Amino acid sequence: MDLYTSLYVGVCLAALVWHVRRRRRLEHQSAKAQEKTGAAEPASLHPVISDHCIGCSSCIKACPEQAHHTVLGLLRGRAHLVSPGDCIGHGACKTACPVDAITLVFGSERRGVDIPLVTPTFESTVPGIFIAGELGGMGLIRNALEQGRQVIEAIAQKLRPGGSGSEQLDVLIVGAGPAGFSASLTAKSKNMRYVTIEQESLGGAVFQYPRGKLVMTAPATVPLLGKVNFRQTSKEALLEFWTQAERKTGVKINYKERVEDITRSGDGFIVKTNRGTYPTRSVLLAIGRRGTPRKLGVPGEEMSKVVYRLIDPEQYKGQHVLVVGGGDSALEAAASIAETDSGGGVVLSYRGAEFDRAKARNRDRVQAAAKTGRLQVMMKSNVKKVEAESVSIEHEGEMKQVRNDAIIVSAGGVLPSEFLKRVGIAVETKHGTA
Repeated sequence: MDLYTSLYVGVCLAALVWHVRRRRRLEHQSAKAQEKTGAAEPASLHPVISDHCIGCSSCIKACPEQAHHTVLGLLRGRAHLVSPGDCIGHGACKTACPVDAITLVFGSERRGVDIPLVTPTFESTVPGIFIAGELGGMGLIRNALEQGRQVIEAIAQKLRPGGSGSEQLDVLIVGAGPAGFSASLTAKSKNMRYVTIEQESLGGAVFQYPRGKLVMTAPATVPLLGKVNFRQTSKEALLEFWTQAERKTGVKINYKERVEDITRSGDGFIVKTNRGTYPTRSVLLAIGRRGTPRKLGVPGEEMSKVVYRLIDPEQYKGQHVLVVGGGDSALEAAASIAETDSGGGVVLSYRGAEFDRAKARNRDRVQAAAKTGRLQVMMKSNVKKVEAESVSIEHEGEMKQVRNDAIIVSAGGVLPSEFLKRVGIAVETKHGTA
């Protein structure tokens, strides 16, 4: 090897070492900063990496979100979940790990997540009732699509040919979100007797997302349609795709129909809705966790100006708006409204000291809007009373009267615990367990 070659190789190696050391230092600082703000609490399904990790970086390379955020990184020679708020549960890291050092779990020691107990085939503690999608903790759309397909495959294998009566369904599917829609397509592809009911519109919780929200960043396989490229797909584009898929496949969904009760009947069930009753051999609950919004429980909340989701930020232009909550939905709503209106009439109220449940990009948007004066952030605050033209907010021990035309409560959804309990489905609080 001549002198020039040696120098070239030496410079390349030095640059590589510098780059690796700098990246690891930055990721370590990022992890420490997020732990300090509480942002190290993941919101959904996420990886826990054991000491068996060999630091090969396979999980980092496999993460679909890594191109946009530093979700995983190497700390002290071992993979680490650097940005938990940006982890959305792809699960690709677990598949890529060559030494099986990754377990996908729900919740953490500090933050529990209520999840219905299910078997590996998604059957609940009530034999014949299955759970898929967000209700079971699977919030990622692509994974929910796959889970909906898998549930119907499991139901089809379990059911005996024929059934006890010609009027009895093979499966009644509750919910037409990603999991429910995928399940419906799969049931149709297998010529199963099925009915799908949806209390709102096609898309379930996706329909409730703000206009323009990016909802998918990776391809997915859709029953009857095959692999579809969903990269950088907005809410509107996804709903348009589903509408066309519904028309193309002929899958039938009963909209504005809500489940009220499920009772055992022989070897099946009777499902009561607001429109009638259905005898069925099995039930799939794909109802999500957002169907029942968490309310404030304060006087005046019943006023028409109080809503629980943001559809279009433009409709609030020129109004004095209060957004309540500290998660991604609340921060997205507050920032979106503030960005469309420079009037400074947007207030974000959160009872906590830090936005410990929101992604970094949403915290950055809120911070930027606050710096320009378009958004007022009130941490450690609680709404006490809603009136026609104002709202009373307790802020750091002081009661404040804030001018108000509209309120958006984004405090999350309430798990339908009473309904699940009445049906007999057991629920477990997960604290960092699978």
